[in-house]
Amino acid sequence: MEALVRWQHPVRGLMSPEEFIPLIEQSYLMRELTAQVIHMALGQAALWWEAGMTVQVSLNVAARDVLDNGLADLIGRGLRQHGLPPESLLLEIDERVLTSEPAHAVVTAEVLAALGVSLSLDDFGTGYSSLVRLKRLPVSEVKIDSSFVGRLLHSADDQVIVKSIVDLVSALGIRSVAEGVESAEVAAELVRMGCVAAQGWHFSRPLNPASATAWLAERSERAGLAERAGLAERPGLAERPGLAELAERAERAGRPAPAREQAAGPV
Repeated sequence: MEALVRWQHPVRGLMSPEEFIPLIEQSYLMRELTAQVIHMALGQAALWWEAGMTVQVSLNVAARDVLDNGLADLIGRGLRQHGLPPESLLLEIDERVLTSEPAHAVVTAEVLAALGVSLSLDDFGTGYSSLVRLKRLPVSEVKIDSSFVGRLLHSADDQVIVKSIVDLVSALGIRSVAEGVESAEVAAELVRMGCVAAQGWHFSRPLNPASATAWLAERSERAGLAERAGLAERPGLAERPGLAELAERAERAGRPAPAREQAAGPV
């Protein structure tokens, strides 16, 4: 599940990140926004983990965040405050940061990995990063940019690119995730190529916290997860809030939707 940032502007209505994040990145507000998003996303994750849904929440890290020496401390404090283990969080770093600030990006990635936080290389294929850098980065997954995935069924070149990325990262022991999957046909082709996971509107539109909780519960039940089957036997479960209560609490809190912009799921 990926935490999303939207701005409900009093005049312009709901604004996407592309409309305001570039401006914020040029100001002193970036650190404050990052801290707020981390706090709210981890707060929602804590509700899910409290209910037995051990969902990993991912956050996009801006270029300025990667260059901030205090990012690791901020993440560590947030995890401790909400009582979450490091594996509950995945941070997405744009591949283009590697080409502009490779030294700082590698240092930040190594510090975060030392905390136990998973790292993802976002928009892979757009930043021209070298294989040497990819090999040295402590990333657990690579996200294939939607510009390649969207043309997968209509461009032989993009098919070759996607298949090559999937094979490459698999050989390095890294998980492949396709971005921007909008049809069952594209999902099926990715399965054929060996892609491990995907995200896109084919799986779900962006969701608010209450809807995301229901979405998770439905799919957990549908999958017949062993964990959910044995929840009733776990000590202390009676004290845990139910899913309906969690959805109501999330809705009252008004947290931003931690569902993936294109909600993620295995393909």
